[in-house]
Amino acid sequence: MKVVNLKQAILQAWKERWSDYQWAINMKKFFPKGATWDILNLAEALLEQAMIGPSPNPLILSYLKYAISSQMVSYSTVLTAISKFDDFSRDLCIQALLDIMDMFCDRLSCHGKAEECIGLCRALLSALHWLLRCTIASAERLREGTTAGEKQLTMCLQRLHKILSSTKNRALLHIAKLEEASSWTAIEQSLLKLGDTFASLNNSHLQSQAEECGALVRSIPIMLSMHSEQLHKTGFPTVHAVVLLEGTMNLTGEMQPLVEQLMMVKRMQRIPSPLFILEIWKACFVGLIESPEGTEELKWTAFTFLKIPQVLVKLKKYPQGDKDFTEDVNCAFEFLLKLTPLLDRADQRCNCDCINLLLQECSKQGLLSEMNKDSLTEKRIADREQSPWLKSAENANIQPNPGLILRAEPTVTNILKTMDADHSKSPEGLLGVLGHMLSGKSLDLLLAAAAATGKLKSFARKFISLNEFTKHINGENSKAASVRALLFDISFLMLCHVAQTYGSEVILSESSTVGEVPFFETWMQMCMPEEGKILNPDHPCFRPDSTKVESLVALLNNTSETKLVQILKWHEACLSISAAILEILNAWENGVLAFESIQKITDNIKGKVCSLAVCAVAWLVAHVRMLGLDEREKSLQMIRQLVGPLSSENTLQFYNERVVIMSSILEHMCADVLQQTATQIKFPCTGMDTMPYWNLLPPKRPIKEVLTSIFAEVLEKGWVDSRSIHVFDTLLHMGGVYWFCNNLVKELLKETRKEYTLRAVELLYSIFCLDMQQVTLVLLGHILPGLLTDSAKWQSLMDPPGTALAKLAVWCALSSYSTHKGQASSRQKKRHREDIEDYISLFPLDDTQPSKLMRLLSSNEDDANVLSSPTDRSMNSSLSASQLHTVNMRDPLNRVLANLFLLISSILGARTAGPHTQFVQWFMEECVDCLEQGSRGSILQFMPFTTVSELVKVSAMSSPKVVLAITDLSLPLGRRVAAKAIAAL
Repeated sequence: MKVVNLKQAILQAWKERWSDYQWAINMKKFFPKGATWDILNLAEALLEQAMIGPSPNPLILSYLKYAISSQMVSYSTVLTAISKFDDFSRDLCIQALLDIMDMFCDRLSCHGKAEECIGLCRALLSALHWLLRCTIASAERLREGTTAGEKQLTMCLQRLHKILSSTKNRALLHIAKLEEASSWTAIEQSLLKLGDTFASLNNSHLQSQAEECGALVRSIPIMLSMHSEQLHKTGFPTVHAVVLLEGTMNLTGEMQPLVEQLMMVKRMQRIPSPLFILEIWKACFVGLIESPEGTEELKWTAFTFLKIPQVLVKLKKYPQGDKDFTEDVNCAFEFLLKLTPLLDRADQRCNCDCINLLLQECSKQGLLSEMNKDSLTEKRIADREQSPWLKSAENANIQPNPGLILRAEPTVTNILKTMDADHSKSPEGLLGVLGHMLSGKSLDLLLAAAAATGKLKSFARKFISLNEFTKHINGENSKAASVRALLFDISFLMLCHVAQTYGSEVILSESSTVGEVPFFETWMQMCMPEEGKILNPDHPCFRPDSTKVESLVALLNNTSETKLVQILKWHEACLSISAAILEILNAWENGVLAFESIQKITDNIKGKVCSLAVCAVAWLVAHVRMLGLDEREKSLQMIRQLVGPLSSENTLQFYNERVVIMSSILEHMCADVLQQTATQIKFPCTGMDTMPYWNLLPPKRPIKEVLTSIFAEVLEKGWVDSRSIHVFDTLLHMGGVYWFCNNLVKELLKETRKEYTLRAVELLYSIFCLDMQQVTLVLLGHILPGLLTDSAKWQSLMDPPGTALAKLAVWCALSSYSTHKGQASSRQKKRHREDIEDYISLFPLDDTQPSKLMRLLSSNEDDANVLSSPTDRSMNSSLSASQLHTVNMRDPLNRVLANLFLLISSILGARTAGPHTQFVQWFMEECVDCLEQGSRGSILQFMPFTTVSELVKVSAMSSPKVVLAITDLSLPLGRRVAAKAIAAL
């Protein structure tokens, strides 16, 4: 009935020629309160009546304009009503509708409920579709030669441009597109039709206007992914440090996590591709030049020439937009060639033309075209002509490492195949292959090549199965027995060497494998000393069967080698040697054995099978740790004897090569205990490098001082070098994650120079990569809440250090969140886990029990409801997208993020503002800056929905793009929250 009455009322007003305000007064008398004009569809009724004739009825139109101006009708109902009119041939009616649109289309707003705001988004989408159809119809009429067509077309294009040039309108359309995918498809089809229609018009001015409008419509779905790149910087210390860290400490690490981490840094810092690739190469060359001679240098060479080209192949697979990745690689090399001093130093260090080898490798992997490769090679050759000293310095007798590493890679594959064969068929042939591997630096070359190409694990597994094979004896002659002894010894020494050089994780089999644990794995876990591992010399593993021990002691005391080689099962001898050494030590201490006998015994131990000496020293190291100062002498003397050279000549096969590896293994084993007991033992100079990066901390200096001074050095330089990375790693081990993170954050907050704070953030982020997961938990779960809830500390959060800390926190949060579903790297597994506090008790799950963090906010307890505006009371103030996505809240990182965002929400809703409020704003701005479009499941999903309306009250955050970026638009509730916040701006 009311609809009929409404039409009658409009007709009566027209008949009696009421003025617009008279009409409004009378309408309110006719229709008492209760139903709103939108429910009665007043806008549609007025338009219907106004558009009955060939030209619009001006009086009824004036009523509609009055209703719009006095907000009797909402913008959404007017737009919906307009979009229902589809007789585009009635010029005057169309012009009248375009004029009505003009009244409000650049200042749309809605302050009602979320549903009404979503209604506005939908109405704007249908109005856009109507405008596009109207534009196409006008263009077709113009093409047919109708004079009125051009005027109408110009008006349509002007309105289109006016609607689309407002970011707020584009944001509302962005939400509508996600809400109604089918309507957006219709718009895309209209755009195609619009392009075709305008292509046949010969009016270039109108064509360019139409193209501009089309581009604006197409930009709506990608509003959030358009970030500008940093073009004013050329050095990126974070990329540099991440590559250095990986090359120095994690050569065996999988490639994918490194690729993802590099992409993360590239995205967060908006680094242009060519400069990003250039920074990776620069870090590789610096690493090569800095690396200590020996194994480390080989590791770096393998990393640069084998692993990094593979990393670039993986980076190439990421979407590059419209850019060609090979062109970016070429461009990066062009820049790199300009760094002549760096390349010259690298060439001098490697004794060859490094760039030439790299270019060949990249070309092989399809990262460079043949033409570009040749042109770059020529440039470098011409450059090298300018420095004749490079040629003269090149030593023809020394084979360059890069060439050796590149040749070692196929050899690794061949050796793996050889090791797959049945060992029992030709043990002598296998022994020949292994003996060849031991000579010179072959073993380290092969291991470095295997590590860089991800084959080290299978390499180690093959040696473990070989070591297992040698355990079984079936009535063999003396020759077979000595071959078996050598195979056991070489495989055992190689495995020890791999464990010490690349970490013991490489050797351990997957926990899922069933069956007997191989002997070497058992021995390594129970008996092998490693940095930070304390062994119990009285552990049952060191106390085997007493009869075996007695026979071993007897053998060592008086046998010739043949008997020794035949009688023993080597793995049993290795397990019994500790008890045998204890017996011998006791006999020596009690004067039963003289020093000469000890010498003979130690010669027997190390003179045949070097593994026995390794097992003996392993136990002695654990034993010495447990002794008092005055009791150590004999044990240390015994270690000296085992480490020193043989007193007699040795003619056993491959003995000298085995001794070289044995000495290196023993030096690593004894390093910790010799430092603790302040003992000097001279190891024979074996030609292998001594331990680089060992004992880096200056004695008698507090570690906090060391931390602050090394950070100051790094900050002054602007980049982290390999040595500093190792110092930071040692300090992290010693002080623990909280101490490390807290002190470095304090250093950051002291910095007041703007460019230095930004540099500090880039460096700190890369230092935190040493153990990003744990550092992030401490930073977001302890340090930030502590700073934000203690008013005495707010002063330290002022700009610039406050902005920098916000940036650092966001970078850490994003990195940890994107990788914490993956596995921790081997570097992080090694570290002894210290759980700062049990996160479950720190941040309880259910909302009824106030968490420790929320209790810290007692100053805001009285205004817990400030967060929810009266219209949103139904929405729990802590409801966030993560709860709707059912994210696992048992995960410590998820808990810490959820609590941090609750804290942020309460700071924004509090009655007092200060530097901490400003900090929250910087934090959110950085989140928006770093996020990609549509990254569902980003850290912002933990932000309560109610925070959005609080955030838009902060002037710097009150932009439509920010609202779109911080809400989860994949959820209907997220879209409603966003629409409500944007419509109210």
